[in-house]
Amino acid sequence: MGVAGCGKSSLGQACADALGLPLIEGDDFHPMSNRIKMQSGVPLTDDDRAVWLDMLAGQLYLHARTGAVLTCSALKQRYRDRLREVIPDLRFVFLSLTPEQARMRVAARPAHLFPVSLVDSQFKVLEDPSGEPGVLRLDATRPLEALTAEATHWLRGQAKSEAVRS
Repeated sequence: MGVAGCGKSSLGQACADALGLPLIEGDDFHPMSNRIKMQSGVPLTDDDRAVWLDMLAGQLYLHARTGAVLTCSALKQRYRDRLREVIPDLRFVFLSLTPEQARMRVAARPAHLFPVSLVDSQFKVLEDPSGEPGVLRLDATRPLEALTAEATHWLRGQAKSEAVRS
């Protein structure tokens, strides 16, 4: 999870591969109205995101027994809590970076549906999840291999400790 340009898709795919789980790419579930707004440089509202989050929650529910890796900005706690309604012990890997770093990364991918002009709006909405349970904060500027190793180690450790408690 994190703002645009933090590397959610790259890390999500790498973790899904390492863990042998399917990847749910959150951007694929935005309704056309959200896509049009973003491509036009208009930030999404809570109402816009509600439909999208419901779709993502549905995907998590479908994969509840076998597991999956979901890429999703999950910028506000209430968005994360919406997803936790389906999977109460859901874990979040928060990819942290500065607005300047995010703008540079987003600018480097011109074919993406998310324009650079919206990066600052995501930082305004972002509620840092670092104090929430089940959240691992990582520096998004580290190499993908290092991020993948740390995230998968943490996720596997969480699963083992939960199995012991069950």
